[in-house]
Parts: sequence; C-alpha cells; structure tokens
Amino acid sequence: MKKLKVLLVDDEIMIREGFKRLFDWEAHGCEVVGEAGDGMEALAKIDTLNPDIAIMDINIPIMNGLKVIQMARLKHPDTAFVIVSGYDDFSYCREALRLQITDYILKPVNYEEFGTCIDNLKIAFFRNETHVNEGVGEERMIHQITRYLQEHLADEVSLSVLADEFHLNPQYISQLFKSEIGVNFLAYLTNIRIEHSKKLLLTTSLTIAEVSEKSGYADYRVFTKVFKKSEGITPSQYRRDFITN
Repeated sequence: MKKLKVLLVDDEIMIREGFKRLFDWEAHGCEVVGEAGDGMEALAKIDTLNPDIAIMDINIPIMNGLKVIQMARLKHPDTAFVIVSGYDDFSYCREALRLQITDYILKPVNYEEFGTCIDNLKIAFFRNETHVNEGVGEERMIHQITRYLQEHLADEVSLSVLADEFHLNPQYISQLFKSEIGVNFLAYLTNIRIEHSKKLLLTTSLTIAEVSEKSGYADYRVFTKVFKKSEGITPSQYRRDFITN
C-alpha cells in the first residue's frame, strides 16, 4: 500500500517539529509532505498537496482550523482531518463532530494514542481503496462478459461456459449480473437474443428457423415460444405486422 501523505498545520514551529521528530511516520505508513502555520497557508497547501491526512490545530492565525476544514471539505472530501488542540472545550468538540473530524486529540500529545489514530486511518483508507478497485474490476468484468455474449449469440452459452471462458466461478458470474446489471443471467441472455432476432426478422429474408438458429435457439419451436412470451406475438406475426404497417 502507498504511503499516506500528511500535512501538519500549527502556528507553533516547535509543535510541528515535535510531530516530525517524535513520531515515527515511516513505521505507520505515512510521510509528512508539507506544513502550514496559518489558515490561509493551510488551505493553499491542501489544494496543492492534496494530503490524505491533515493534522490541524484549531487556534491558528487568519482563519481558525475548523473554518479551514469546512472550506477544504468542499474541494477535498476524501481528506481526513485530525484535530490536535489545547482546548478541551465542548463547543469545539461539537463543531468538530459536525464537520466529521476523524479524531480530536488534546495537547500535550500522547503519541501512543496518536499512533492508534493514524493506524485506524490507514486501515480505513486501505479498505476504501480496495472497495473502489473491486468495483472497477467488477464493472470491467461484466463489460467483457456481455461483449462476449453479443459476439456469441448463435452459440450455446451458459454460466458454466462463461466460467470456463473467463476462469471464474459460475455463482460469481451470476451474482455479477444481479449486482451490476440488475437482472439474472438467463433474463439478460434471453433479452439480447430476442432483440437480435427482431432485427433479423425486420432486416433480412431469413426463414424463422434460420433466425432462430442465429439467435441461439437450435429448435425454432422453442424460439417461437420464448419470442411470443416476450413480445406477445409469434415471430411470423411480428414480421408480418411490420410489413403491413
């Protein structure tokens, strides 16, 4: 997993130096990429550095830490903010909760407690990243499978055939159709086959048996039954009605 980028925001240089020297960022999978001493500088650094985590004091010049967080959230919703403050004030804590602060740590900093906070953040980032990657992977996979089906409409296709072709579990493919497309595999396959057959009926002079075969139905009687269930009329009536109109 990549190192998380950290921005330190405190108007006291010694506090920032303490964070850099007294806490082992490397051991916790992080690196300090920048510092800021006031609210405006903090906003600018968040824009340019796009940190994963911002360690934020509340009482900083020009613009207080809570206001910085409120404004930064508009452009950087994924940045995690940890407040480190000398103020054990309920109103500050309540505002911090409203802004969905990750943690509120009091000065002087207990670095063991701080390390637990950072580790929890790292786990959360990892889970989110994994979830996003899984989502992208599933979307790409279902796209490949549906393209394969479009190209093999005349062939005998089943979940087991797809499983062999894509080296996946049949049950997993079935779940993919439900989660990514919203219908089960058989319903999807039937739909694209019927749509293909309708195009052939209207644009070619193929017999019903030939249309049936090219649409994946070896037995034209089965095809006629499925077509009528889907469209309310037989393939012959569908073609005839089109020509009549």
